[in-house]
Amino acid sequence: MRKHGKHTMVMAAGLSLAMISTACGGGGADKTPNKEGAATSAKKETPTEISIMSTFYSQEPPADDNIIVKEVEKRTNTKLKITWVSSNNYTDKQNVTLASGNIPDLMLVMDPFAPNVVSMARQGAFWDLSPMIQNYPNLSKFPEISWSNIKSEGGKIYGIPRVRPTDGQQVLFIREDWLKKLNLKMPETLDDVYKVMKAFTENDPDGNNKKDTFGFTANVNATDMGYFAIFENAFNNANGKWKLKDGQLVDTVLEPGTKQAIEFLTKAYQEGLIPPDFAVLKNNQAKEMLASNRAGMSVDAINAAWTNGDELRKTMPDADFYPLPSITGPNGKFVSKSTGFFGVFLIPKKVPEAKLKKILEFMDYGASEEGGSLADYGLKDLHYTEQGGVKTATAQAAKDNVSPNAFGQIFKNFDKYFRAYAPGITPPKMDRNKKIIDEQEKISIGEPHIGLVSETNIKLGSDYAKKIMELKIAIIMGKEKLDAWDVFVAKLKADSEYQKIITEMNDAYKKKAGK
Repeated sequence: MRKHGKHTMVMAAGLSLAMISTACGGGGADKTPNKEGAATSAKKETPTEISIMSTFYSQEPPADDNIIVKEVEKRTNTKLKITWVSSNNYTDKQNVTLASGNIPDLMLVMDPFAPNVVSMARQGAFWDLSPMIQNYPNLSKFPEISWSNIKSEGGKIYGIPRVRPTDGQQVLFIREDWLKKLNLKMPETLDDVYKVMKAFTENDPDGNNKKDTFGFTANVNATDMGYFAIFENAFNNANGKWKLKDGQLVDTVLEPGTKQAIEFLTKAYQEGLIPPDFAVLKNNQAKEMLASNRAGMSVDAINAAWTNGDELRKTMPDADFYPLPSITGPNGKFVSKSTGFFGVFLIPKKVPEAKLKKILEFMDYGASEEGGSLADYGLKDLHYTEQGGVKTATAQAAKDNVSPNAFGQIFKNFDKYFRAYAPGITPPKMDRNKKIIDEQEKISIGEPHIGLVSETNIKLGSDYAKKIMELKIAIIMGKEKLDAWDVFVAKLKADSEYQKIITEMNDAYKKKAGK
């Protein structure tokens, strides 16, 4: 269920979690002319031709004659030539396109700070939009953090953020029905979380008289701790590798909290509170453990706390994952704040200024409530019905490939409560999620390193990251002693190249902050 302004959307049962996790929600008041006005204007001006490259998450990309594509063209007086690329290989196609120099008028790049994108921006390949955004009312309503996080050197903005809400992206969620069965209180601190993990493992919360449950499950990645990183973050009170401390960026790898987190997870592994194969567990396998009643905690977006219980509720109606608003570590409450964007749309400098303004008008319409709703839900009485302020998707929506996974990947309007919604969620649970998001907004911690570039890190960062991860996993699984971490940290502190990364990151931070 989603809300657009004063409207609520009840999703069809077939809508997937991917649709919810990849799309954006409603925005503020729409100052863009309505479709009738746009259609009238189309009679007076020749449509602007716009070539676009974007991704899709639906089973098939929208066809050239897709009803939403055609309706967007009519309302914006444009002629669109869209290259749709699957999310499975988008980055590869993106890099090939950038290298070719044959860049479309509007192109999605997943990481605006990737080395090749930064290099091209420095060479003047893209329009700097920073002086222009204020002229477009719907784009300018995007959260300030969404714009500031995509700023490059000198405060330049080389694209339009594919906007996302900043809160509710990554939370620890927990089986509330298991807590009640075992007479446990909702955990607040890291110590509380550990005690619950232990109870979920040892006290038969599923009631089958077998020791076949785990307190926590998630996956790790080759160069970082994946969803297990929530424990490092809570111990360090930092969102990721970098922490702002006394005006300086501090590498959390070298902080005491990281060692505390390794010790925490080592004990959990020894006591069987996490899966023995956690180091090679895939994300879908961790989710399957939740769905099959074998694990009581994990990490994901707030709305995923509901969808991860879909299978359970078929046989256990009371099964419920509760998303914790925060975790209290040694340095206070922690919950992460996300970046406010998921990729940006670049406009190459070869586009004439007059056409640039037309493209910005086009994207401004997409940032309006009307434009975003059209992209996500389609046409009233054809793709959705409405009764008492409630929108319900029709079967025709699926037939016409109308969803946030299709054209909804180009048009985005902002809704800070987007992650409160999920298919089939009940109004009380949705309201609960919205209150949690409000609570998180007051205390959430962002990533201070977004947009910062270290040339040494570009060359050597991935090698260091792999070595760091290998040692963490070795210690947690008992192949190395905890003391090995102290030896390793001492070596990093004496490593001139590693220290150069820290220096360069701080220089970049000061430069971006204008210090």
